[in-house]
Amino acid sequence: MKNYITATIVALAAIICFWVLGNAYKYKYKSTENISVTGLAEKDFVSDQIVWTGNYSRVTMDLKTAYSQLKDDESKIRAYLKGKGVQDTELVFSAVSIDKLFNTRYSSDGKELGTDFNGYSLKQTVTVDSKDIEKVEKISREVTELIESGIEFNSSAPSYYYTKLSELKVDLLAKASADAKLRAATIAKNSGGGLGRIKKATMGVFQITGQNSDEDYSYGGAFNTSSKNKTASITIKIDYAVK
Repeated sequence: MKNYITATIVALAAIICFWVLGNAYKYKYKSTENISVTGLAEKDFVSDQIVWTGNYSRVTMDLKTAYSQLKDDESKIRAYLKGKGVQDTELVFSAVSIDKLFNTRYSSDGKELGTDFNGYSLKQTVTVDSKDIEKVEKISREVTELIESGIEFNSSAPSYYYTKLSELKVDLLAKASADAKLRAATIAKNSGGGLGRIKKATMGVFQITGQNSDEDYSYGGAFNTSSKNKTASITIKIDYAVK
């Protein structure tokens, strides 16, 4: 009888031990489970700032003459732009760059014989930085009027920017996080579990591309400046614990 009682106690102890170990393993396994999801947010927006540049030059044998001609061009360009509604605060003229030009002489058999001085090339750049996008776009299209006045003016395509990128990024991060949480909750529910706390969150690269374009995202983040209408996007990867 005594042996029977001892065997029963040992058996019960073994059952309890296995039960405790089993639940501990189950708890440990469950505590290490997590759901990894990537949330995405996108938003279309319109640029609110435009930057347009153009450059002009003069080439003569005499440096003083070239400089005088270039400054005369600057006065005409300033007057032209102000006549189109550009304010002084929107207008910046760069310093004058000066280069010496040389021609290389060659013999009939292609051997270099020397160089001859061919004059001075003076160049200057004008930049218009404005919030009035339509005004500057119109000027960039009509600037050939300066060429007709005898100025060797080269116009660049306008660049478009947005001055509220910080607010836009915060808004997109909130939406991407909400998207990630919804995805994770859906996975957890369909798997018969529940969504726990966030274990890890990693923000993806902030991308700005032209609307309806085929631009590729870049590893360091795309930053389109050629399109007035843009699309901003951001991703965030979040690891959730499973209840």
